[in-house]
Amino acid sequence: MNEAAVSGVPEPTQDERSMAVLAHALQMVGGWIAPLIIFIMKRNSRFVSFHALQALLLQVAYFFVSMFLAMIWVVLIFSQVFAHTDKHPSDFPVAFFILLPIVWLWFMACWVGILVIVILYSIKAGRGEWAEYPLIGGLARKMLGIGPNGSV
Repeated sequence: MNEAAVSGVPEPTQDERSMAVLAHALQMVGGWIAPLIIFIMKRNSRFVSFHALQALLLQVAYFFVSMFLAMIWVVLIFSQVFAHTDKHPSDFPVAFFILLPIVWLWFMACWVGILVIVILYSIKAGRGEWAEYPLIGGLARKMLGIGPNGSV
């Protein structure tokens, strides 16, 4: 007997599993828009809502962290440019050549991390598991009022 049957929560249907997989997988091409659309369309399914909300929260967190770091990078670059205008106008700030690869590596590392999360949790959603993203899964459960394995 599986855990869903013991807790009194029905097993997710194949349609719910497919929509949950799409909520995870489509975030790679649709960003936060794809999980939001699935979350709104399948609001009556706790399983799909849970997985779509996790994907949506991941994309929103990634967006805000990326924008914050991009603003810091722009401020640092402009501060270096204005600090070097007194010396020789032909001198390009060294910080630009140091920070650009670091910022690029940060964005690529985040992209690879999200890709790994998308693949892993798409597989888990396809199996019908109530798998939680690290840090974000608990928040999604609280927002939806869902306990472990979809119980209320």
